Amino acid sequence: MKKPILTFALMSIATGMTFAQDGYNELSVRPVHTSDIMYQKTVVRALDLREKQNAPIFSRNREITALLINGVDNGLIKAYTNDSLVSQLTSVEFSKKLASPNALDVSEDTIDSYLEYGAEWRSIVESMKSERYTARDLYQLEFKENVLFDKQRSKMYYDIQTITVYIPADHPMNKKGIQIPVASFSYKEVSEKLFKDNPKAIWYNTENDQSNKNLADAFDLRLFSSYIIKVSNANDKYLTDLYADPNIAVMASSWAASALMEYEHHLWEY
Repeated sequence: MKKPILTFALMSIATGMTFAQDGYNELSVRPVHTSDIMYQKTVVRALDLREKQNAPIFSRNREITALLINGVDNGLIKAYTNDSLVSQLTSVEFSKKLASPNALDVSEDTIDSYLEYGAEWRSIVESMKSERYTARDLYQLEFKENVLFDKQRSKMYYDIQTITVYIPADHPMNKKGIQIPVASFSYKEVSEKLFKDNPKAIWYNTENDQSNKNLADAFDLRLFSSYIIKVSNANDKYLTDLYADPNIAVMASSWAASALMEYEHHLWEY
């Protein structure tokens, strides 16, 4: 009985997927048994929520980032330090990740605070501590997904594994000028606990208010714009690391997307 367990553990190391002892990926919304996966690549996609095609998932007061932040604050979902989903962030750590440079490092001494701010010191100190990036400030996301071919159903699946939220490099408040990770989330957990049956988890149809969709359905239908920044490789490098010329690195994203599409297309020629 121990041999199958060892097999699944080894496959997990080789592919980067988290298989349970029954051979199914624990992070998949619709898991495919490992023995039925004929082909697979792990892909990382970047999303800019300011793009016109992404406006439906970033509509005012229904931003996907607002759902994620509120989900963590209300204890509905877990936040992790990165997309390996190993190290979980506490609520305090998550708040610190969102703290804006404008948030002041105020004294913890109540007497000092009273002397400096007067009778209203409590509300003033709390407001300074709670200052943080808003949902609309966080317009850069990354999706990690497995592109796999299920030989039982003869179909290619795009299986989203994680969502990572970033403080954008070009945000005016970001003094560092580089993209800073806030937190990563299990897409399966987010889909089940935040999206489904949630009236605020809306893909807003900009052409027809009567045709709004749930975010879980929208992602299943691939109703978003993204570009590939990484395809699984032996050196675990991003496309920008593989190509010295930044212009070629940008074109490589389109080449990677075309290669995945052509693979599925050519399967039916045999």
